[in-house]
Amino acid sequence: MHIGTADTLGLIHSLDTTAANKHDITATGKLLHGKEKRVWGDSGCTGAEKREELKSKDVERLIAEKHSRLKHRPRRTESRKVEKIKAQVRAKVEHPFRHIKNIFGYSKVRYRGLEKNSQRLFLLAGFTNLLIGKKYLLA
Repeated sequence: MHIGTADTLGLIHSLDTTAANKHDITATGKLLHGKEKRVWGDSGCTGAEKREELKSKDVERLIAEKHSRLKHRPRRTESRKVEKIKAQVRAKVEHPFRHIKNIFGYSKVRYRGLEKNSQRLFLLAGFTNLLIGKKYLLA
């Protein structure tokens, strides 16, 4: 499992790789650098504020609500609008990982061992940052 975070410019600033049998929420503490004001996450990060390593972090948590809770709410309510905004922000942050999958062909991970897959992912993240940051570097 590969987990990463990106900033609003679209550059990847941290990555963590774990075995497939580990939950995404276990790596959340490693991905935060401490200067965040808000943390956006998908529904897999629900309950992150209860984890010991994240209790001391003073950030606004904007975690998506689980689909099982959301589907019982009526459409066109304020909470549905808030969830849509959360999804739109997360979609922008996921853009660099689209580069890794589509441009560099890393859509399926071959079993090479966690260390080799991790090194390959870090290299591809660096290349992705160069591709995305090219417009900022040339300006």
